Amino acid sequence: MGWTLHGDGRRIAPGAVVAPEERLTWLRTIGVGMQHVIAMFGATLLVPLITGFPVNTTLLFSGIGTILFLLITRNRLPSYLGSSFAFIAPLSATQAQGIGAQLGVIIAAGAVLMALGFVVKLAGKAFLDAVMPPTVTGAIVSLIGLNLAPTATTNFATQPLVAFVTMATILIATVAGRGMLARLGVLVGVLVGWLFAAVTGNLSPEATQTVSEAQWIGLPDFHAPEFHLNAMLIGLPVIVVLIAENVGHVKAVAAMTGRNLDDLAGDALIADGFATTLAGCAGGSGTTTYAENIGVMAATRVYSTAAYWVAALTAIALAFIPKFGALILTIPEGVLGGATLVLYGLIGLLGVRIWIDERVDFNNPVNLTAAAVALVAGIGNLTLNVGSIQLEGIAWGSVGIIIGYPLLKFLYERVGEGQQVARQRL
Repeated sequence: MGWTLHGDGRRIAPGAVVAPEERLTWLRTIGVGMQHVIAMFGATLLVPLITGFPVNTTLLFSGIGTILFLLITRNRLPSYLGSSFAFIAPLSATQAQGIGAQLGVIIAAGAVLMALGFVVKLAGKAFLDAVMPPTVTGAIVSLIGLNLAPTATTNFATQPLVAFVTMATILIATVAGRGMLARLGVLVGVLVGWLFAAVTGNLSPEATQTVSEAQWIGLPDFHAPEFHLNAMLIGLPVIVVLIAENVGHVKAVAAMTGRNLDDLAGDALIADGFATTLAGCAGGSGTTTYAENIGVMAATRVYSTAAYWVAALTAIALAFIPKFGALILTIPEGVLGGATLVLYGLIGLLGVRIWIDERVDFNNPVNLTAAAVALVAGIGNLTLNVGSIQLEGIAWGSVGIIIGYPLLKFLYERVGEGQQVARQRL
C-alpha cells in the first residue's frame, strides 16, 4: 500500500512518468486526484440520471468499487470504476419492473463477469479471444448502442430546442475543444443545456422545489434487489462490453507505462465484477473502467494509484450530500435527449471501430451474415416470449451471434466455399 516519492515529489523530468507505485507530494497528488473526479463525473452521473437510479448511491459505489479494484489489482493498475453506459439499455428495458428488478440485472451481470475473471486468470486471455472473436464482439457492442436509439430520439423530441443546444455544445466541445475541454465534452454540453433550459423556463418546478428541501448531509438512498429471470437474461450481453473495456484498459495502461500487465486482465475482470455485484446489492449502477481517466493520465503523465485513492474517497464523501443528488435530478429530458443522441451513437460506432481495428473481413459470408442478423435483431428490438420469459432484441442478437457464429463458421469451412478455398491454397 505504500508509495515511494517520485524524485523530490514536486516535478516530473522531461520524458519521465510517475509510476503506479510512486506519488508526488500529497498536495499535488490530491490535485491530480481532483482531476480524475472531474473526468469521471459527467459520465458517472449521467447513467443514473438516464436510468432513474439514485445519483448519490451510484456515486458512493463508484468510489467503493474503485477502492476494491485497486486492492484486487494490488495497486498495480491505476483505474477509476465509474457507471457503465452498457447497462443503460437493459436497465431502460426493465424499468417498468422497478428498481429491484433492475438491480437484479446488475447483480447477475457482475457475478458472471467475476466468474469469467477467474476463468481468464486460470486459462489466460487467449480464452476470451477464442470465445468472442472481433466479429462477435463488434456486433454485440454495436447493437447495444443502436438498440437505444428510440429512447434518445423520444427525449430529444420533448424539448427539441434544449436538446439541440445540448447536442451542438457536445459536438463542438469534443471536436474543437483542446485538452480537458475535449475530454469533458459531454459534461460541458449537459451544463450548457441545463443553463439554457433554466433561462428558457424548461426546468420542472417540482424538481427545483426538491433541491431546496433536500438536506446538506444525509445517507444515500439504498434499495433491495429482486431477481427476475427474464430481466437478468436481458442484462447478460453487457458482459461483452465490460470485458472489452477492462481488457482494453489493461492494454492502454501497459502501453503508457511500458509494462506488460497481461497478468492483471483476470484480476481486472474479477474486480469490476465484484464492484458491479456489490453496487447492485444496494442501489448503485454497474461499473466499468473509465477511458476518461486514461486521458487524464496521458495528459499529466502521472500513473500513481495514490491519485485514484484520492478520487475514490472524494466520490464517497460527495455521496453523503443529498442536496447534490437532488440538484442533478433537475436536468430536463431535452438535455438528456441531446446528450444521449450522441452517446448512444458513439456506443454503436465503438463496435464498428472494433471491426476496423481488428480488420474483420466482411467479404467472408460468415462475418457478414452473422453480424447482419444480430444487428437487425438488436436495432429492431426483436421481442419474443420463451415460455413465460420475455426476451428483447439485445438478448436475441447477442446470444444469436455467440451461438450462430461458430456454427456458420463450421459449415463454411467444412461444407461450403471455405473448404474449396482451403483446398485451392493447398
